[in-house]
Amino acid sequence: MVAGITTFVTMAYIVLVNPAILHDAGMPLAAVTAATCLSAAFGSIFMGFFARYPIALAPGMGLNAYFTYVVVKGMGVPWQAALGAVFMSGVVFMLLTLAGIRQMILSAIPTELYSAVSAGVGVFIAFIGLKNAGLVVANPATFVALGNLRSASAAVSVFGLIVIAVLLSKKVSGAILIGIASASVLGIVLGLTKWHPVSYALSDLTATAWKLDLKSTVSFGFWEIIFVFLFVDLFDNLGTLVAVGREAGLVDENNQIPRLNRILISDSLATMVSSLVGTSTVVSYIESAAGVEAGGRTGVTAIVTGLLFVLALFALPVIGAIPTAATAPALIIVGSLMMAHGAEIEWKKPTVAIPSFLTMIMIPLTFSIANGLAFGFVAYSLIKIGSGEGRKVHWLVYVLTALFIARFIYMGASNG
Repeated sequence: MVAGITTFVTMAYIVLVNPAILHDAGMPLAAVTAATCLSAAFGSIFMGFFARYPIALAPGMGLNAYFTYVVVKGMGVPWQAALGAVFMSGVVFMLLTLAGIRQMILSAIPTELYSAVSAGVGVFIAFIGLKNAGLVVANPATFVALGNLRSASAAVSVFGLIVIAVLLSKKVSGAILIGIASASVLGIVLGLTKWHPVSYALSDLTATAWKLDLKSTVSFGFWEIIFVFLFVDLFDNLGTLVAVGREAGLVDENNQIPRLNRILISDSLATMVSSLVGTSTVVSYIESAAGVEAGGRTGVTAIVTGLLFVLALFALPVIGAIPTAATAPALIIVGSLMMAHGAEIEWKKPTVAIPSFLTMIMIPLTFSIANGLAFGFVAYSLIKIGSGEGRKVHWLVYVLTALFIARFIYMGASNG
């Protein structure tokens, strides 16, 4: 239960951030807020009951931005039709899962890249935490720079970081949650908390629920859009499963994840439900690692997180009172702990070290687990071929490498 609460607190920001992004697509704010809570609740609870894993789900960051700024605003697609594309991507996900293709992809990932993904996601999480804390800021000359250490945000985050680190060193149960609560109190004292009481009713959900327009989705020929939803969600989820699964000790000695079918079915169904209630694609959240670090090992963790998302419908003002600076330390700590997987990589072996390094570094630098995997796959395949070890590589790795290269070409053409 403590792990479930910890996971919820570290990802509760999505209840405020996702509606704000989708509202830019012209979707009613209150309705999307309710849809965000309900889709996260359904996905997490179903994952807990059906797959029995401590993995929480919610509308994915990145995919919601793609939904709003690329599909709706950039292409001029009505949000109702875009929701139809989300639904269809969920259906395709389910079919790929039932056919065993998603499982084949996961099993084909080279063992060396498993550890790299876990460590890379750790850097990613820590980077997000440092950004939320205001300790790392954007800089036009150097891209990133040190933030204002005298700010209230930095003070709250550093305080929370120290509290969590000390409690973890003393093996105190619930250390991360205690640290977040302590930092939140300090945030209130320093006036960092922004309190905006707003009431939401379940009836507000009707403005986006069942509004998806599948007919328009098909008539507009949105296969390209559906493919992007499918592609990014697939590899972001696989990366999350690998990272959280290894952190929780749920991956066996053969790098296989038990009950993988159930995990993937839960994810696919949650995506379809998200489109029905009126929000973008639901994904497995890497913040689940915070709950795992707090002791979560079973589906009860995800169920508790899901139930808290239900309560979030009626407690949005309280959630809004938790500053991001208070949850940032949890992300930094979890990220640092996940870096331990980097020790599993054979750094003196170039065919392993270079793809692993590219995977690790490109995840945080491109803000995408999928991009990190893409660079790792391409480097792994090309280096193996160049070193004369190409026959040792699984054929599916080459197929995925070709798809990743095609994706890079497409992205380059789009950006051009």
